[in-house]
Amino acid sequence: MAITDRQTATLALAHALSAAERGLPVIPLSPTKLPALRSPHHGEAEPVLCRGECGLPGHGVHDATTDPAGVRALFGAAPWATGYGIACGRPPHHLIGIDLDTKAPTDSVSALQHLALRHLFTIPETVTVLTPSGGRHLWLTGPPDVVVPNSASRLAPGIDVRGAGGYLVGPGSVSAHGAYRLAPGTADLSPAPCPRALLRLVAPPARSRHATRSRPPHGQGLVQFVLAAHEGQRNTRLFWAACRAYENGIGEDLADALTEAAVHSGLSEREARATIASADRLTTGRGH
Repeated sequence: MAITDRQTATLALAHALSAAERGLPVIPLSPTKLPALRSPHHGEAEPVLCRGECGLPGHGVHDATTDPAGVRALFGAAPWATGYGIACGRPPHHLIGIDLDTKAPTDSVSALQHLALRHLFTIPETVTVLTPSGGRHLWLTGPPDVVVPNSASRLAPGIDVRGAGGYLVGPGSVSAHGAYRLAPGTADLSPAPCPRALLRLVAPPARSRHATRSRPPHGQGLVQFVLAAHEGQRNTRLFWAACRAYENGIGEDLADALTEAAVHSGLSEREARATIASADRLTTGRGH
């Protein structure tokens, strides 16, 4: 490893330890922004449901810790790590990340401001991390009894949400595309509470068992979306539909119907189950 790489890795560990001291659970990240440690279950048949119960590192965000010795151990096992991830949804901060992307065709900052005007909330001054691509991450805190799911462009194009089972790239991290740094004037701030109106948008209310079993109309729409898939788009359509189902709290109830629809459109049941399990892991944080 080159001297510069060693310096980057050393700084990543230092920043991660500093975050851990403030109660933020961390994991090492590779230059690709993915968890640096490979899953010990690599190659096993899907779905793998272990979230670290096996005692081995390599379970992504489920490895996140605030214990200094634990942080050092994780980085010691991944000397190639150049950054760190901060687990969202975990006590004591129950962090919610609002990721304003610049790759979408629309202006995500303006889109968030439009949402604020439409739903009558103020975007608070809070910790803000600038990304190498020109985007920004807003750090907010949520109540301990509210589970915020991960989502991509559900609020508006270019606005992603990082909640339970997700993570944010911490400031001081270096990826293959550049460094993540705190926005001027936010270094001394604490994560602000998520405005109640915004919280309602990012965390849809839990559905009753009766409502789930009756399978709401938009659940049927997702099934029809998968049934209409043509060759070359079957897996993509199934993954998209499954993500939307889990984000709206009907993923488990709709899994069998989505599987049947995918099989009808040409996928094997094994392929369909694996794709739905992947959507479950992405949106709810379950799995490895």
